[in-house]
Amino acid sequence: MTEWTRDKRYRKLEDTTAEELETLKETVQLSRYRQTYHIQPSTGLLNDPNGLIYFNGAYYVAHQWFPLGAVHGLKYWYQYKSKDLVHYEHQGVLLNPDTSYDSHGVYSGSAFEYEGTLYYMYTGNHRDAEWGRESSQLIAKVNDDGQVEKLLPPAIPHPPAGYTQHFRDPKVFERDGKLYAIIGAQRANETGCAVLYEAEHPEGSWTFKGEIQTSLTDFGYMWECPDYFQLNGKDVLVFSPQGIAPEAERYQNIYQSGYIIGELNFETLEMTHGEFIELDNGFDFYAPQTLIDEAQRRVMIGWMGLPDTEYPTDCEGWAHCLTVPRTLTIEDGKLKQKPHMNLRSLRSNRETALGYANKFLKQLHPYEGEQYELVIDILDNEASAIEFHLRASKDEATVIRYETDTQLLKLDRFDSGRLPTPVEGTARQTYLDTPLRHLRIFVDTSSIEIFCNEGERVLTSRIFPKKTANKIKVATDSGQVYLKMTKYDIEGVKQDA
Repeated sequence: MTEWTRDKRYRKLEDTTAEELETLKETVQLSRYRQTYHIQPSTGLLNDPNGLIYFNGAYYVAHQWFPLGAVHGLKYWYQYKSKDLVHYEHQGVLLNPDTSYDSHGVYSGSAFEYEGTLYYMYTGNHRDAEWGRESSQLIAKVNDDGQVEKLLPPAIPHPPAGYTQHFRDPKVFERDGKLYAIIGAQRANETGCAVLYEAEHPEGSWTFKGEIQTSLTDFGYMWECPDYFQLNGKDVLVFSPQGIAPEAERYQNIYQSGYIIGELNFETLEMTHGEFIELDNGFDFYAPQTLIDEAQRRVMIGWMGLPDTEYPTDCEGWAHCLTVPRTLTIEDGKLKQKPHMNLRSLRSNRETALGYANKFLKQLHPYEGEQYELVIDILDNEASAIEFHLRASKDEATVIRYETDTQLLKLDRFDSGRLPTPVEGTARQTYLDTPLRHLRIFVDTSSIEIFCNEGERVLTSRIFPKKTANKIKVATDSGQVYLKMTKYDIEGVKQDA
């Protein structure tokens, strides 16, 4: 096992040899857990999605990347280009840690268009001689020849008074002819919040407007990856708070991602809002970012992973992937997440079974597969509980259990194969607002994304079963349930490196 010293973590990609990188890439490609239709790193560690934008007829998606191993080290931005958010072309490194301001990492940020030009704002991470953190927010501009130019000095050279150097992840948006940047911050008293900056032009002066005033005054010690947008006439603030204690079935992961909906006054920065609601009730979801697609839909992509967690692929030289894109809507005062409609292009064939399951029937249909989309319609439910066993074998299964009376839905990966560590418990659960009637599930080689009742709840998790775990089974505790199950095989998506 490699001992990741500080020097190794902060070794530059440019200082490695082509032979070294090719050997690492070959090792990674041998992993049996490589995904087929999710963005994943060719080597090393992927984390936060960055710079998502639809610009000049194409989508651009980047992510944080440490290329030399499955640890958090010197971060780059790696970019992909797509026509549909499904099929991607590798664009390579977009931003390098090559200035004194980002010498220790190009951290998270966003893309935005201004007067026909593509810009990025991101956090530059620098460490002083005592390894103290120095955080600044930089602007990069894509020139007419396609070259990315960093505009120095930084647009925001340091945090304002009253905030620590945990000050990062700017998301830029336009409102009423002005540019705004919302930034995740930590107050001097080590509590989390989000702050707002304003500018007339991306290459001009960025003015500190203040802190967004919410009722969440003592809600974790840091808010990462904030995102503001309007949807259905409402203001939505998405962020990832760190340091939230578990409450019953809520806040069970090491860090959370969620949202509040309400109204934000841009003069006073006061936001009236409802409760903080988690975006995902599974094990592995963090640091989401949104964009507007070509049809003006709000689309979200998240990091399918968590910080401070070891995954079974770490020893193979790679870790993590991004989620499938999800279209956001507001219904009954809550965000709903539905798989983006372009994902239907992944379907390569179709099997359908119509029948019933009861406590004696352990397998509804001899479905097999490691990569597929499964659509389940519950036509009539007389059972006290239903279980769907996916990626199942004699020894392994990822179990989705629904209890009819309480509307409790549980994802259990106790027998899903190898597990990340440390993780509290092997199950995550949530109570549905309405009886379960529809499931749409995306299974890849080492992940599962479960959309309940057209996006009323979503559960996302990495799973690491054996290749022989490829069956689908259905069972009930008592009574019977009538189902329509449709399975679409997904054979993989070619990504040109």
